[in-house]
Amino acid sequence: MSMERLSQQVTAYVAWKRELMREITRYRSWLIHNRLNSDAVEAKLERALKLLRTDHITLAFVGEYSRGKTELINSLFFSEYGQRMLPSQAGRTTMCPTELFFDPRSEHSYIRLLPIETRAAEASVAQFKRIPRHWVNIPLDLSDPENMVQAFTQVAKTKPMPVEQAIQLGFHPDMLESAGKPGIVLVPAWRHAIVNFDHPLLRQGLRILDTPGLNALGSEPELTLSMLPNAQAVIFLLSADTGVTASDMAVWQQHIRQLDDENPICLFAALNKIDVLWDDLAGETFVQHAIEKIRSATAKQLGINRDNVLPISAKQALLAKVRKDQELLDRSQLADLETLLCERIVAQKERLLEERVVNQVLALLQNSQHVLNLRLAKVNEQHELLSNHHQDNGQLLFELTAKTKEDHGQHHKRLLGLKTNQRLLKRQGDLLRSAVRSERLDEHLALLSKNLTGSWTTFGINQTILFFFRSVEADLQTLGQEAEMANKMVAAIYRRHNEENPLHGVDAPQFSIKRPLRELQQLQGKADRFRLHLKTLLTNQTTLSRRFFATLVQEVIGLHQRLRQEAEQWAGDALMPLMQHTLENKQMLETHMLRLKALAQETQQTRTRSQHLGRYQHELQQQLAQANEMLRMLRRPAPVQRQGKVVSLPGAGRSHSAAD
Repeated sequence: MSMERLSQQVTAYVAWKRELMREITRYRSWLIHNRLNSDAVEAKLERALKLLRTDHITLAFVGEYSRGKTELINSLFFSEYGQRMLPSQAGRTTMCPTELFFDPRSEHSYIRLLPIETRAAEASVAQFKRIPRHWVNIPLDLSDPENMVQAFTQVAKTKPMPVEQAIQLGFHPDMLESAGKPGIVLVPAWRHAIVNFDHPLLRQGLRILDTPGLNALGSEPELTLSMLPNAQAVIFLLSADTGVTASDMAVWQQHIRQLDDENPICLFAALNKIDVLWDDLAGETFVQHAIEKIRSATAKQLGINRDNVLPISAKQALLAKVRKDQELLDRSQLADLETLLCERIVAQKERLLEERVVNQVLALLQNSQHVLNLRLAKVNEQHELLSNHHQDNGQLLFELTAKTKEDHGQHHKRLLGLKTNQRLLKRQGDLLRSAVRSERLDEHLALLSKNLTGSWTTFGINQTILFFFRSVEADLQTLGQEAEMANKMVAAIYRRHNEENPLHGVDAPQFSIKRPLRELQQLQGKADRFRLHLKTLLTNQTTLSRRFFATLVQEVIGLHQRLRQEAEQWAGDALMPLMQHTLENKQMLETHMLRLKALAQETQQTRTRSQHLGRYQHELQQQLAQANEMLRMLRRPAPVQRQGKVVSLPGAGRSHSAAD
């Protein structure tokens, strides 16, 4: 049995995304047909489509060495090959962080390896990904499993190196094996591996991150600052025969535990190697009791819910899948982990897409539907008036046209007023962006670099980093003050609109700096934890420290860039609902004036005129029916919800004592 359940769930999730993309594309065409489109709405729909196109699910496997991370990945995803694809045997195998994904832009599968020597540079792995010449490329032949196994073994390669050089690259000497010669140690040959592999789940957007043990999370800062926080789930591997060791707890507390507080991430602990507890003489009841006892103790030590601790045997699960031994597969308990992955992780992604895409498109569509309903109501009113005034419909048409012109003039004035407000808001948006302008950040970074270069003592680092974060935070607070003024301006504009349109009240969108401030504080917290973890600093590993802060700086730069984009986007979008409503009403009235003019110019009888208006009624009803259908499709529950699953929110079950 392969991982059919997760495969089905991911397939349903991908199908749902495609369905959303179809409906958004259909809505775009519908807007154009009904003359309701605008540049602002088009830009918002394009952003929604881009988010859907680039979306993916990342699973990260974390833990100390020899806990079975790679074996678990083999059993979950690669059992159909009848052998281990990723190298997995006793001792250390995964020597560098390894990303597995499907690259649709590449015609061939490959492994790309970044030499360990690049650690001497301050550039992050993400920056090196944009420079292909630094990577070693190994082709993968998917038709030849033996060739694939040989290629994958490259990931586990080590190389001898003088201990001084290893320290300069950020390794702690106590965590390295001797190469058999005095002063020479073995280090991973590669800093990072990326594997483009055509696998059904990877093709559908699943990504896998396999991390090495031996405190790699501490020596490769990008893992903890960027890669793990961007995962949807982190599976922390432990060994059932040892429980939570001191080194396990150190990794958990320093790098994993806080992820759940900072991001919408699902945290699980996989208690691997339960087969060492199997005892045919003692009986299955005794074995299960022993497993549950360790499970409860593990939950209590890690401070998570017992349901998030999954006892498994990755080795026996892989063997069972290869041999097609259902009884052994059931005993390995892998199915429990597969079910959890399906229900929790995919459901989490569904909620995020509903929040970031579906709800926003629904709001736009409901607004368009409202305007079209107004258009239909006006046509119905005019049709009824024509039907009731057979004798003097020429005069009536003249009066209707005059009234429509008057309404059109009012909306035209409102639109001009909104455009004036839009220009004022644009100037306010310039002030928002100015508060977080890139030149200001460059000044902070230059001072940070200068002060770090001048002092790599513990006290010097503490003061420099603290000052840097305080400077950036001060800029954000200035942004907050400008945002408060902009929010008041927008609130006043919306208040006037809602007074003029009591049946179409809209809440004013507010620009908030709470989230970026929280992100900045989280980054500062990570810097504090690194600074307080003085072992690396006291061994003069300034290269590691420099690389950590270089990576941290990249995260702050990314936060700054996103904030500037959000400020610009908010300033451009803040009045969009009002602009859209007023413009749509203006366009609606223009359409009516054209229709009424055509009716007035008709030389035929009233019946013919009434028929023309009736056809227009029917066309509007058809367009509204299409809008209703699009709304129905967009409102359809996401796949996991559709199945009626009861899915708890990530972290909702977390507690600081194990629940038996």
